[in-house]
Amino acid sequence: MELSFLPSSSFTILLTTLITIIVIKVISLFYYQYTYWKKQGVPTALNYPFFGINWKIFFGKTSFVDFCKIMYREVPEAKYIGSMDFALPILIIKDPELLKDITVKQFDHFPDHRAFVDETIDPVFGKNVFSLRGERWKEMRNTLSPSFTASKMRFMLELVSKCSNEFVNYFVEHPEAAKEVEMKDAFTRYTNDVIATVAFGISVNSMKDRNNIFFHKGVEATKFDGLWNIIKFTLLRICPGLMKLLRIGFLTQSTSQFFNDIIRETVKARDEQGIIRPDMIHLLMQARDKESSNLDIQDIVAQAFIFFLAGFDTSSTLMCFMVYELSLHQDIQKRLREEIDEALLRTNGEFNYEDLSKLTYMDMIINETLRKYPPAVFMDRLCAKRTVIPPSLPDGKEIVIEPETTLWIPCYGFHHDPKYFLNPDKFDPERFNDENKHNINPYTFFPFGLGPRKCIGERFALMETKVVIINILQKFIIKRTSKTVDPVEFDNKSFNLRIKGGFWINLELRQDL
Repeated sequence: MELSFLPSSSFTILLTTLITIIVIKVISLFYYQYTYWKKQGVPTALNYPFFGINWKIFFGKTSFVDFCKIMYREVPEAKYIGSMDFALPILIIKDPELLKDITVKQFDHFPDHRAFVDETIDPVFGKNVFSLRGERWKEMRNTLSPSFTASKMRFMLELVSKCSNEFVNYFVEHPEAAKEVEMKDAFTRYTNDVIATVAFGISVNSMKDRNNIFFHKGVEATKFDGLWNIIKFTLLRICPGLMKLLRIGFLTQSTSQFFNDIIRETVKARDEQGIIRPDMIHLLMQARDKESSNLDIQDIVAQAFIFFLAGFDTSSTLMCFMVYELSLHQDIQKRLREEIDEALLRTNGEFNYEDLSKLTYMDMIINETLRKYPPAVFMDRLCAKRTVIPPSLPDGKEIVIEPETTLWIPCYGFHHDPKYFLNPDKFDPERFNDENKHNINPYTFFPFGLGPRKCIGERFALMETKVVIINILQKFIIKRTSKTVDPVEFDNKSFNLRIKGGFWINLELRQDL
């Protein structure tokens, strides 16, 4: 009697063939990963099976910072090393002269970031100036650049100052809340209010209205933690075609819809009512109305969103680490407070944009904070033209970088290299005093990026940081609490630069006012 539950011979052959094909594919992938760079004579490192360089990040075994340090320190004498991002070849750049060639001298060979979002699926993220490539990026960058000149910053300063005053006055009026403050939450609320008013023309006070929709959507848009987000981010990079087919973008549908609706409604109201306000929406509308402009409403939405995304998280990260270091170094804080007090006397308590640039010790502290804690721990470039670069090792040979190869630049590694910054883990603003700052190689310190792709919002980020630090030190002494973490341990569950346990400080009201 025949046993119907036993597999037929044809099924067995089919299954065996399928398994054999899968095994061959896997072996081929591993072989490709392990030999791609070795065939070119490039020193390799961190090539874990299948995952390539990424397994520790993927499984939350290390923080982005520690990962960046590991990448940078592999094969110390090499100018670059090769690895794999899953099945994608990547070259990790570790030499300042080569970095100069890539980001400036041969910019036309490496003009773009690796895009991982299809703009037809996620136009809010896919059409912004960070994601665009080639001539489209160049046109958008030229359109946006006038929005960030010193003259435009002067107009925006009034809006930023209003948000800063509301933020600091909240703690003056609520001394119990100032005793122990988690500054990442607090500063993110401040940057949320700043971007809401400057980029979207909407007044929000997130310290008082703690659950406002703008803050909620900002948190949602910048939250990259959690297994699903890690998987989604990974698949967007390695399987963009599949994600396009599934119509999955970087942002959730509700977040994308929120920003689309709010910006479209704002633009429509201003067009109909002739409203003029010194903010980014107005500047983008002006750019749209030029005869030579190809800007449409979706472009305006995308640019306003990336301005929000960058300002919401990275600027607040700078502020967090700055007040954290001031809480640990009271002597540095005292000197900064004295500089601010003297400047306030000279200006009768009212800073203009030029006055901010005269705070030299403030600049030194900000630069040292950005050196020690660059908000973007690495940056990338994508090869657009076949390029020959010098040997990685003295006895090596020139190599060819093929188009579509990704270059990773470990900013944190450069900033913490003792060859360029003696005792790099020490917080020392004197590195950036008038005598020392000219000795710093600009291709070893680049918190806002390098070359034509350098962050367009640098001036704005520095302005909103200076304004809030001035207002805080005007009224408070920043002190550590029992929850203040020292030394720093970075959170390995976050893509963002964060301390395990949070940024806890005490704001003690000054008694000498």
